[in-house]
Amino acid sequence: MWNLGTRDQIQPPSGRPRELVPVLLIWPFILSPFFLKMDAVECGSKYECLLFDMDDTLYPLSLGLNLACRLNIQDFMKHHLQIEESQVPHMCLELYREHGTTMAGLKALGFEFDNDEFHAYVHGRLPYENLKPDPVLRNLLLSMPQRKIIFTNADRAHAATVLGQLGLEDCFEGVICFETLNPPPEIHLEDSKQKLNIVCKPSLEAMEAAIKIANIDPKKTIFFDDSARNIAAAKEAGLNTVIVGSSNLVPGADVALSSIHNIKEALPAIWEGEDQSGRVLPSPTVETVVTA
Repeated sequence: MWNLGTRDQIQPPSGRPRELVPVLLIWPFILSPFFLKMDAVECGSKYECLLFDMDDTLYPLSLGLNLACRLNIQDFMKHHLQIEESQVPHMCLELYREHGTTMAGLKALGFEFDNDEFHAYVHGRLPYENLKPDPVLRNLLLSMPQRKIIFTNADRAHAATVLGQLGLEDCFEGVICFETLNPPPEIHLEDSKQKLNIVCKPSLEAMEAAIKIANIDPKKTIFFDDSARNIAAAKEAGLNTVIVGSSNLVPGADVALSSIHNIKEALPAIWEGEDQSGRVLPSPTVETVVTA
């Protein structure tokens, strides 16, 4: 287990280029964009790393966090950004479709707000109590010999809460999150007002950044996500792909997995080194403790 120390202990030493300094942020092992030069796990499998989306992938969409988050974003747009209420639902959806997240779209349009304030508002009122410990998934994850990393658009606090609620906080080597892909800029006086774009899935830039941050070989990595467009982007980046929460293959997906609990049935190659590309798994074969 990583010894994370304190924030003061993990600052880059003065005089050294930030991009070369190995850094870990806070529990649960958030991966810094300046971290990771480790060797891949030595195992008998053809895969060396498993890259997991978190929300609606490690737990089902039916638990309601997705809907609650969308409503919170719309409330933020109305009450903090003073956007006309009648325009908010359509605008929220269109920005999500065009920019990957509504937050990224709002920033692209020139709206100014604090990133931490936004995340605290939209995630701070989520029904986290709907998430229960999932020992079935935990045992599956712990049995996998590969490196396992979370790759989410969400902020670190949300990732920590979700993984803690699911009882999975020690199942992953690290978390690539909003702060990883969007570190605080080094502000200079001449460009202090420069507008910075948000980096997030499903952009190819985000996919390639995650591959570099985690120091992985995409050909030996499996990416799990519930979003069809994230799957397509991951395939473009060279990753092996699994669409989760769907019984049908989507463009770019190698495997369709209607439940995350079916990993072993769908992909025994993780344990055995066998190629199972193109398989579709229907309903879960085990009874999950995570219920709506």
